[in-house]
Amino acid sequence: MTLPDPAANPAGADRTFQVDLRGLVDLLSHHLYSSPRVYLRELMQNAVDALTARHALEPAAPAGALGIRLYADGSVVRVEDDGVGLTEDDVHTFLATIGRSSKRALEAHPAGPVPGWGKIAEQRGDFIGRFGIGLLSCFLVADEIHVLSRSARTPDAPAVEWRGRGDGSYTVRTLPASARPRPGTTVTLTPRADAGEWTRPAQVHALARHFGSLLRHPVTFDDGSAGPGAPGASVNPEPAPWARTYPTPGARSRALAAYGEEVFGFTPLDTIELDLPAVGLRGVACVLPEAVPAGRRHGHRVHVKGMLLSEQAEEILPEWAFFVRCVVDAESLRPTASREALYEDDTLAAVRDALAERLRAWISRAAASDPDLLARFLRAHHLAVKSLAVHDDEILRMLLPWLPFETTDGHTTLDEFARTHRTVLVTSSVEEFRQVAAIASAAGLGVVNGGYTYDRELVHRLPEIRPEATVADLDPATLTAHLDTVDRETELAAAAYLARARDALAVFDCDVALRTFQPASAPALLVDNREARHERTRSRLAREQEGGLWGDILGALHQEAPRAQLILNQLNPLVRTAVAIDEPELARTSAEALYGQAALLSRRPLRPAESSLINRSFLDLLAHALRKDS
Repeated sequence: MTLPDPAANPAGADRTFQVDLRGLVDLLSHHLYSSPRVYLRELMQNAVDALTARHALEPAAPAGALGIRLYADGSVVRVEDDGVGLTEDDVHTFLATIGRSSKRALEAHPAGPVPGWGKIAEQRGDFIGRFGIGLLSCFLVADEIHVLSRSARTPDAPAVEWRGRGDGSYTVRTLPASARPRPGTTVTLTPRADAGEWTRPAQVHALARHFGSLLRHPVTFDDGSAGPGAPGASVNPEPAPWARTYPTPGARSRALAAYGEEVFGFTPLDTIELDLPAVGLRGVACVLPEAVPAGRRHGHRVHVKGMLLSEQAEEILPEWAFFVRCVVDAESLRPTASREALYEDDTLAAVRDALAERLRAWISRAAASDPDLLARFLRAHHLAVKSLAVHDDEILRMLLPWLPFETTDGHTTLDEFARTHRTVLVTSSVEEFRQVAAIASAAGLGVVNGGYTYDRELVHRLPEIRPEATVADLDPATLTAHLDTVDRETELAAAAYLARARDALAVFDCDVALRTFQPASAPALLVDNREARHERTRSRLAREQEGGLWGDILGALHQEAPRAQLILNQLNPLVRTAVAIDEPELARTSAEALYGQAALLSRRPLRPAESSLINRSFLDLLAHALRKDS
């Protein structure tokens, strides 16, 4: 690719860009292509497009008679096709101009600038590639590209040889037709020493199967070990599994599952056949047998016209569909310039929506006809289904009664829980549920842990499915209303202790009360919630920063902020002993210890002051016990 001489253009004349080919190849290798291995995909893609053009030119040609042959023996890599071939003019136009594509040229000249191109132009949508830089990828593994081609558009067309070099220069020669007896193109690479990882025979064979296993044209590979003229090994001996005929639906299902296991390495819980005729898409979605972390999106294998485009195409499915991995082959999806991802356009958006509908339909069928499959699916993927149910009323109505939730009756479905508890209370956080679960259960309250993703919102929609059920948020007043008060004599006897306890815990904005509740083994219950704590912290910081009149006003408002409550259990022997303590310091220390133990049982993160209080109260009680024994 000879660079133009700047001196050849007079001042003021139009000039052309000069291209540093080595710099361009470096740009491709580091920023466009993910790996040098794509050179083989680009060569195979060009061969497929040439075969597509040949079939457009000769519609009566048998499909299996034209194919692609790969050869690699460690010293060369060769890709040969029986495609439409190139004339000398084509070589100068398409191989010697960076960025020029025969596909794009057809779009620019739909009538066909050369006899025979008109029919091919009508089929230009059948080409995989749409960017004329694919051949440059060969410079990632070789310093010279040799192309020998003969056009099928003219019966007596000569052969044309093109040699391109990494320094940007090239040569073109016209050879007798005998140099290539049949129409088509052969591309030969002599690999560089540092490219052995990608050009060894075994690697070339593996890459050919990787990229071309679903191609519709026959592809063979030969490493030279069988001798000249020996047929190569088939790279794609069978069509895609969804394109085959099976004796029974069960056999088809087993074949798709076996294919999913071969491709992804796991035995699918089930398979979902995908078929969108409008865009020529077919494939299979494999349901993962185990749960995956929320938000982790698996990549999907996307083929375009049989050629593997990407193994990590996340954009083909919506975010909530992380319970499946897909293999699809499509006709109408557009690849990006690197041909390693999909171009985000209206077609891709429509495909994503249509595939999402196929997944919803599968869930619907499982719910209606296969409860065992549905149960196994929900055990593994309830979080994915919950994320879908939040935004999909049909899935909500269908599956909400089946979804598992953490409740005061253990892990159970909302349907079972609502049968036992006409009023369903839901917490706003996991820590709030853990604070109250044991006491609420003993009091006969039905509480659901709403702290997990989507759970609180879904529980509140339960009346849409079960109109007789009532759902409400759990608040401290609801819980304390179900705790029994102590008799007046007992409360008067404990008044002095309760006053000292309130004074000791005032720094935590915590009130202290005496009640009776089950289980008796629980000495105290700390009733608080995250929002109240944040509000108290915000008010305290505001008072400290403002001071003066505004500080007094904020202080008055702070009195209205909800306070935490430490509820002591009169049924607990330790509490009965504590409330009888006369010694002020020991009473204070015991109240701090009871607060610390209740805070630990709540399993929420402790503030530094609370950690310090727990340590101090433990050491003070230990010192008191040692003094008493001495």
